Amino acid sequence: MKKIFYMFFLLWGVVLCAETKVEKKETNATIPVVEKVEVEVKKAIAATRGDIKVIEASENIRYLSQKMVKDYLFFYKHQNKVEVKRGLERALLKLNDNFRIIATTTKDTDTKDVLEFLAYSKDQIEQIFNEKADEERVALMLDYSETLLEGADSISNAHKYDFSDEEKMLMVTKEMEYLLERVTKYYMAINVGFDSTTNKDQMLESISDLEKNIAEINRYTYPAELQKAQVKMNESWKANKRFFDQSETLFIPKLIFISVDYLEDVVLQIALYHSKNQ
Repeated sequence: MKKIFYMFFLLWGVVLCAETKVEKKETNATIPVVEKVEVEVKKAIAATRGDIKVIEASENIRYLSQKMVKDYLFFYKHQNKVEVKRGLERALLKLNDNFRIIATTTKDTDTKDVLEFLAYSKDQIEQIFNEKADEERVALMLDYSETLLEGADSISNAHKYDFSDEEKMLMVTKEMEYLLERVTKYYMAINVGFDSTTNKDQMLESISDLEKNIAEINRYTYPAELQKAQVKMNESWKANKRFFDQSETLFIPKLIFISVDYLEDVVLQIALYHSKNQ
């Protein structure tokens, strides 16, 4: 958000310069120049704010694309768990809310086209939720997970701008939340009958990407209270990684879900710090 204000002051400097030059000419010529620059300032601020909203929504879609399928894989093996089904339905509503934010904010035609395709995928997922979970529907959910992810990435890339240092760190934390869900999704897939080489490789790649982001967090100098969160993050990930490393011989989904939720809460504390510092 800081760069919005930097942009404002930079362009306002142009206004003052323009006023100085125009004053040497006729006085009534100053007004159109000032008004034109003010309009450009307002447009630039509005565009950046719009991009921020779209990027935030697309990050939420990335997260939900992994979480929904992770939870569905658990539901596949525990179809009597009513609370899990309700959680899936709530996640679908959140997905729709983020679609709506993007649709009402963006003016980019490519984004609107991608969003239309994602809305179709969401409708197909909703239909799957209303049917008995079986192997075929699990396979479809894994495919839709990647479809939503690719769409969210495409939308985010179309609205990128030059992030401030704090915004970059905030994006690191958002990436971590998404990757934790992605790793757990593949942990579940491998242990409920979808133990393909591709799924195993995707899990290992996601673990590698997650550890790069953890390294970014560890390189940042935080105040004392956040340093405690750093320690908790590292300890929690060390414990979780041991479970993931033994994914083919040790399957403890309930414990993993609780442990990953705890780690995501710790990451959220760090994310809030960077959000406030923007």
